[in-house]
Amino acid sequence: MSARMTDATLERMVSVILRTGTLLSGAVVLAGGVYYLVHHGAEPASYHVFEAQPAVDRMIPRIVAAVFTLRARSIIQLGILLLIATPIARVVLSLVGFAFERDRKYVVVTAIVLAVLLLSLIAGALQA
Repeated sequence: MSARMTDATLERMVSVILRTGTLLSGAVVLAGGVYYLVHHGAEPASYHVFEAQPAVDRMIPRIVAAVFTLRARSIIQLGILLLIATPIARVVLSLVGFAFERDRKYVVVTAIVLAVLLLSLIAGALQA
């Protein structure tokens, strides 16, 4: 980023982040879904027994590790994590852009929004 950040430049960068994050997460979920159906599509579903989501699908380091072993559900989970990370990346980019613009009011407001987002994620992760 240059020191001459304009609103138009920031808007373009934010739109690229949002578009790229959404398309990438959609592609990862689609790939994981197809991979899952290829390997598990013929298995009968049991709706009589509740099975909790395994720990491998609830913790980010385990999800990432399982993606490298080509575990289909973990690939889908990674896509969902990318979708969740997209608006957070947008807020971080906005914060940096407003800082380059030296717009203190928007830096403070964006920092508050980022803090609320991160605290919500942390609180949700602690409850899981």
